[in-house]
Amino acid sequence: MTRRRLSVALVVAVLLGGCSPAETPETPETAPDVHDMELEPLQQRAEQGHADAQSRLGAMYYAGEGVPQDYVEAMTWYRLAADQGNAGAQVRLGIMYNGEVGVPLDYVESARLYRLAAEQGNAFAQSWLGYKYEFGEGVPQDYVEAHKWYNLTASRATGDYQSWRGRGWRERYADERDALAKRLTPAQLAEAQKLAREWQAAFDARQ
Repeated sequence: MTRRRLSVALVVAVLLGGCSPAETPETPETAPDVHDMELEPLQQRAEQGHADAQSRLGAMYYAGEGVPQDYVEAMTWYRLAADQGNAGAQVRLGIMYNGEVGVPLDYVESARLYRLAAEQGNAFAQSWLGYKYEFGEGVPQDYVEAHKWYNLTASRATGDYQSWRGRGWRERYADERDALAKRLTPAQLAEAQKLAREWQAAFDARQ
């Protein structure tokens, strides 16, 4: 299965990241589980500006889950959530801009959205950003940057979800990293590994 075809499954599989508006502070312990909400209260919560509900509603419209399938409506809700920093929505919107479902193709915007989510530690976004750098889609082709992001996602992804051929996400991402490493010089590989360590240290310091 190619990465482009796999992305249709990824857009449904990526876990939702909650992000509540500043005027209604919530903690993970007090925020309601939007996955369990009926459509009407979910819609109300989304209209109140809660990014977790907006992202969930976008996913429902994308998949036609409990509502008519509507990619335009999905993009509208994803955009609202993404603009609030919801990493799950940023990844989904980035995938849609790759031209998967008939929306305008925009590799630059796709890469920008992946970067926003990747900087938050989202493993799917890090993998996609690595792909963008490997093939020069929306960003300058840069194998060192690509390896950095593949390396980070291989260390951060969970092995709970199966991708294809019985292999989990962690193994898939490690394969991508290792395949690219064979095309790097020793100096480039050392630089990519250094950049990954520096990014991880800075990210850990922000947590």
